[in-house]
Amino acid sequence: MTDDAPELRASDADRERVAEVLRDALAEGRLDMTEFEERLDATYSARTYGELAPITRDLPVGTVAEAPRVSMTKEPAAAGDWAGRITGGEGSSTWAVAVMSGFQRKGRWTVPRRFNSFALWGGGEIDLREADFADGEVVVNCVAIMGGIDVIVPPGIEVVVRGVGVMGDFDHRESGVPGERGAPRVIVTGFAFWGGVGVRRKLTRAEKLRIREERRQEKLERRAARQELGSSVREDVRDAHRRMLDGHRDMIREHRDERREQRELRREERDRRRRGED
Repeated sequence: MTDDAPELRASDADRERVAEVLRDALAEGRLDMTEFEERLDATYSARTYGELAPITRDLPVGTVAEAPRVSMTKEPAAAGDWAGRITGGEGSSTWAVAVMSGFQRKGRWTVPRRFNSFALWGGGEIDLREADFADGEVVVNCVAIMGGIDVIVPPGIEVVVRGVGVMGDFDHRESGVPGERGAPRVIVTGFAFWGGVGVRRKLTRAEKLRIREERRQEKLERRAARQELGSSVREDVRDAHRRMLDGHRDMIREHRDERREQRELRREERDRRRRGED
């Protein structure tokens, strides 16, 4: 947590890192259930770094006592290629539990080599679309009993589903879809009893907005092309109509000139006949 920027807005991933420290502290006996629930509520209601900092100030990160606070320093975004998202090291979160409640792992976080999740009469969401990966192959273990867990992966990642459903459903539809070169491999294992584990492939919000903007630009370009074509056609029609009118005027002028010449000839003929009679 950076004390020099307490008013910066915290993200969902920041709150999840604090919640992970609280869960570890509960498991180690550093917090009782009442303290855990109070601090967890404060974590998920926090909006800034300044509100998150006091929650874990008296707790170690994992088992390292000399690092008592959670680091909230924003790291540079990984490169667009998959190699930049396979970071090595440890995951930022290794497990999640929902008992008559829910959990989320989403945004910028690092998936460990094995991530365990459990849902009993509750639900959870494990979103890997913006995540980094501790290894080129990671295992996401999901156990859902009368509950549900959704695993969301981005396009390009290979997914292998090895879970089993008993009076429940374990989604295998994304299994076997080949991944892009250099992309991580995600193995989804586990067990669903009177519950379900879903595996879905979705674009990130930023990617959806980019595609939507590209489609909007394409529509604008097509509309401009149609307008230009329509304008060209209208101009051609106007030119054709103008030529037709000009031709019609010329024909009327020629006809009028011919009639004038005929009248002049008839007048001259009458004049000659009169002079002959005189």
